[in-house]
Amino acid sequence: MATRASKTPVMQQYHAAKQECPGCLLFFRLGDFFELFYEDAHTAASALGITLTKRRDGKGSAIPMCGVPVQAAETYLAKLLDKGHRIAICDQVEEAKKGRGLVRRSIVRVLSPGTTSDVSLLKAGENNYLSAVSCKKGRAGLAYVDVSTGEFQATEIAEAEVEDLLRSIGAREVLRAEESALPGVQPVDGAEPPAPPYTRTEVPSWIFEFEYGESLLLETFGLHSLDGLGIAQKELVVAVCGALIHYLKESQRTALQHLDRPRYFEQTDWMVIDPVTVRHLELFDPLYQEQATTLLHALDRTATSMGARLVRNWVRRPSLNLQEIEERLEAVEGLFKHTITRSELDRELRKLHDIERLLARITLRSATPRDTYLLGVSLRRIPTLRMLAKVLPGKRIDSLLGTMDSLEDVADRIGRTLADEPPVALGDGGVIADGFSDELDTLRDIQRNGRGFIAKLERRERQATGIDSLKVRFNTVFGYFIEVSKANLSKVPESYDRKQTLVNAERFTTVELKELEAKVLDAEGRIGELEAAIFEQLRLEIADQAHRIRTTAGCIAELDTLRGLAQVAVEHDYARPQFTSDGVLQIEGGRHPVVERMLEQSGPNRFIENDVYLDSDKRLLAVITGPNMGGKSTYLRQIALISVMAQIGSFISARKASVPLVDRIFTRIGATDNLTLGRSTFMVEMTETAQILNTASKRSLILLDEIGRGTATYDGLAIAWAVAEYIHSKVRAKTLFATHYHELTALPEAHAGIFNLHVSARQAGDRLVFLRQIKPGNADRSYGIEVARLAGLPTDVIARARDVLAQHERAEAPPGGSKAALATQRQGKVFDVMPKGLSEELRSLDLDRLSPFEAIALIHDWQRRFSE
Repeated sequence: MATRASKTPVMQQYHAAKQECPGCLLFFRLGDFFELFYEDAHTAASALGITLTKRRDGKGSAIPMCGVPVQAAETYLAKLLDKGHRIAICDQVEEAKKGRGLVRRSIVRVLSPGTTSDVSLLKAGENNYLSAVSCKKGRAGLAYVDVSTGEFQATEIAEAEVEDLLRSIGAREVLRAEESALPGVQPVDGAEPPAPPYTRTEVPSWIFEFEYGESLLLETFGLHSLDGLGIAQKELVVAVCGALIHYLKESQRTALQHLDRPRYFEQTDWMVIDPVTVRHLELFDPLYQEQATTLLHALDRTATSMGARLVRNWVRRPSLNLQEIEERLEAVEGLFKHTITRSELDRELRKLHDIERLLARITLRSATPRDTYLLGVSLRRIPTLRMLAKVLPGKRIDSLLGTMDSLEDVADRIGRTLADEPPVALGDGGVIADGFSDELDTLRDIQRNGRGFIAKLERRERQATGIDSLKVRFNTVFGYFIEVSKANLSKVPESYDRKQTLVNAERFTTVELKELEAKVLDAEGRIGELEAAIFEQLRLEIADQAHRIRTTAGCIAELDTLRGLAQVAVEHDYARPQFTSDGVLQIEGGRHPVVERMLEQSGPNRFIENDVYLDSDKRLLAVITGPNMGGKSTYLRQIALISVMAQIGSFISARKASVPLVDRIFTRIGATDNLTLGRSTFMVEMTETAQILNTASKRSLILLDEIGRGTATYDGLAIAWAVAEYIHSKVRAKTLFATHYHELTALPEAHAGIFNLHVSARQAGDRLVFLRQIKPGNADRSYGIEVARLAGLPTDVIARARDVLAQHERAEAPPGGSKAALATQRQGKVFDVMPKGLSEELRSLDLDRLSPFEAIALIHDWQRRFSE
């Protein structure tokens, strides 16, 4: 930014606005363009791919500048927000023709990735969260708000959990105090940490003071104390909530009446799904293919944007409240059975617009007349929705209907005030309905009749003067005038007063035309002022009812979500899950909800169903072996996805299921690296495994696939063995452990609670057939070479691999040994599984008192026992 101020009045105005919003790209309105200057111009031109030009200032110096048309500004704003920029809009706040000299301009709004409420800049089915974080002594206050809908939530967590939660909620922008660091992923060996998936915005540290936050919360929500919010004694939470409100008031520059009061939550309210698991399970984003491969895509049959956002939030945070889950399931079952009602609700819901975001735009004073009209249209549908839903059974439906306000008074107020299909822009006229205001109707009559009278006057003057080309015209500079060509000037009456001389014509006025002009122009100006005043009054009245509207919109969103889940259950033959209190997880005929869908779309292929049974004692950890491509990873994922589906209140992709409440799901699936953090594939694998072992509980579900494959065979096998034992003995979480280490199939012999499963396959000559069925016991081999052949490796490579494998098997096999003996021998080489009682003897030995002769005798004894 230039340090010296330009002498031109416009640039002085620009510098004043720029100082008001430091750190923002300033969109400065000049006529039909928003212009950017100095460093802002360089930044915007590069980010938007537009031309960088120059403008001369008052001293003749060239100022870098670029600009975008006002009418197309939203597209450019969206691009800049996606790149993490903050933007201040400095607009004209008076008509150019009414300004005396320089047109007044001021900052009308400040946009940032987390604060925009413009529908054109947002994804309809996703929330746009602004978050604030403050840390102290290992603890962190974290709050987040969606200004486009009004949702406001807050919590206090361990500082180490901040990054996971920010990524889990999908925060777009995070506030932090100046010079304070947000906790995040730590780099390795001095490598630079990767850029976070959100914009970090620094604000003055005093904004995070408890007293200031408390006063803002009390003032904003009209409270006497914070006790009712459950955060009165939580200083970090109050601080971050206050910081968010401060930032929103500074950027939105209007009331925040649509905001919910902050709702305090604990991590224990929901199943925790960390970002790694979210990615591995493809809950929202596909790993390799199109969006259709995600669980959200499989479950989302909502008809409204509000419902789409809610089902996304349910998938992100499955409930741990059994009563809430059962009430949702009861509602889904009712909608499942009431086919006609479900269909009628779908049809009616699709007529609704996004009530939450329309309300936000109205309270933030950015709504157009068309936005407000669409809100009224949507509100008028609510009584029909209520009538249709009344036939449905269930406590949840009753609760929604009891909370859902019909809002007929608000809908009627909007309907009486606004014209049908009003224009987008308030200044275009025709916004307010005829009959609403007597004064407005009178002015419109003058305007309409005045224009009609002008047409009559033109015809009358042509007849009176005999000038057929005489015209009565209007422009903004000279108003109304009579125009006569030079050839007809001799016919002009003396009563005409000359107004302007042109090259080929003369312009005149008359006393009658002046009087009519005054009436018409005064009426037009007054109509604009009166429509603006009436519309502003309507906006204020709607804003006063924001809480009622916001609450009702939430009920509609949930009704839509429940209806959508019922529709999915009908279409794909899902079953209602039953919840167990004894920790048993039993699924009969389970299917992967996404893979099954893809198979249905690709042809007659049928998904192979599989069962699972886990409990907290005898079947705690399953070691799953079998060939690559046999379906192990699919099996693991489908069990996790079924647990997620059950706890959001959805029917599940199975014939029957009894499931426990799962507090966390952990996955370690596939091979990835993170070179930006200096982490190899194996380091990433070990880091993710460490997080699982350190944070899982008895109520967790753990899915491990190919632990230890990123290092040397024996190292990896040792780690995999130790991890399985640790989970079994220390964590006690239900676990599915897929592996190619056949040595792990010996674990059940040493540990009750570990058992073997395998994915079946059949060798038919040179052809490998995947049966995709999970059966008890361990696989006889990995079929790795057969899978390599299917992948297209040259035949010479396959033949040589078989020779090498045979040589290794002969070298390791005992004389006349079987495959089972070979497996036992390999296992013994690594782990030296001891005869019964030997480990106790070793632990009890007092080596300090053991003589050499006694030691030799012990070794001979052990050798004999091993030989047996």
